[in-house]
Amino acid sequence: MIAKANPNEIDAPPVLSKTAEMPAARFADLDISLARDIGSIEEEWRRLERREWNSLNQSLDWCRAWTTAHHSDLLALTGSVGSRILFLLPLEIVEDRFGRIARLPGGRFNNINTAFFDETLAPPNMDELRRFKTDLARCLRGLADLVVIDGVPLQWKGVTHPLSDLASIENQNHSFQLPLLGTMEATLAQLNAKARRKKYRVQVRRLEAIGGFDHVVARTSEEQHALLDRFFTQKGERLKAFGLPDVFASTPTRDFLHGLLDAPQHGTDRPLAMHAIRLKGEHEGHIAAVTGLSRKGGHVLCQFSSIDDSVGADASPGELLFWLAIEHGIDEEATLFDFGIGDQPYKRSWCNQETVQHDMLLPITTRGSVLSWLHLAETGIKTMIKRDRRLYALAQRLRSRRGRQD
Repeated sequence: MIAKANPNEIDAPPVLSKTAEMPAARFADLDISLARDIGSIEEEWRRLERREWNSLNQSLDWCRAWTTAHHSDLLALTGSVGSRILFLLPLEIVEDRFGRIARLPGGRFNNINTAFFDETLAPPNMDELRRFKTDLARCLRGLADLVVIDGVPLQWKGVTHPLSDLASIENQNHSFQLPLLGTMEATLAQLNAKARRKKYRVQVRRLEAIGGFDHVVARTSEEQHALLDRFFTQKGERLKAFGLPDVFASTPTRDFLHGLLDAPQHGTDRPLAMHAIRLKGEHEGHIAAVTGLSRKGGHVLCQFSSIDDSVGADASPGELLFWLAIEHGIDEEATLFDFGIGDQPYKRSWCNQETVQHDMLLPITTRGSVLSWLHLAETGIKTMIKRDRRLYALAQRLRSRRGRQD
């Protein structure tokens, strides 16, 4: 059974860090402002992104890669005491048909959103939250009608999110994780280890029977970009076969992911790194499976994956690549392998943790209130469909039919 990270079931104090016994600042002390010159706050941004609790999807390199690819402006709502930033919310402004939305850069490609908080910042009370909302509206008035902070876990790594009381609705998507316990044996012991090992041995034998394989951990820039392009091809062909739209087809999306590969690495942290299974022997050079992984601290996050089952399909190369990527993470002393958002059978087979996420909707104008209502209605409908197997199957058939018509 997968354990859910549900804030209603966890009796945890609303603190940002287990080590911060005496917070140095309150939300009431913060000077809330909007930064347009990101270079002026880069040093503070990078200091905050090194905090283990803060999401890699709000890192500066991630946000810059996104806004550069989409030709949008990168903004940051900051809360400071003097020159020290204790709260940071990256934003881009996008035009909706009903108004302007300030949202986190990365959009649907973000798997976990936390915004950034310094561990010395005390959790806000209700009066401080009301003042925060007023200050946020003041900073963004004239720029946006609605602020959307989506995909936020109210509990993450034993920490209660400081803005959890602002949650508007549970997100229709949950995310799935597997703790890494130092060895593959100890990690598998959390699952059906015997069945998992047997499946792995069968997969290896089947690929060895047709010439063997290599686990490719791309090292050079050329190899990284080549594998990403191979992923785009594989994913596009597979989605087309199922009659589904290709969410990776647009030029800005592809430029964004290529930009992540070019972003600097910081120690073991990397915005994106490519892994693959490459066959040997008779099928020398055939790429059977590809995955893109991000890492921040001990957290490894699977961003995407694809397979080419024209060769060795009975070996389930995609499943095998997950084994190898998890094993590689353990070797590099990672502590958590995250399969990201979206409920799929293969994720449940690998994971023993399920994280519930919420959306925060903060209207700034009357038009923003209408946008907020529409977002809540859409999310509610999606959640209802995903929780009903018959409705979800019908929705997938309709989506597939529409994709074939397109």
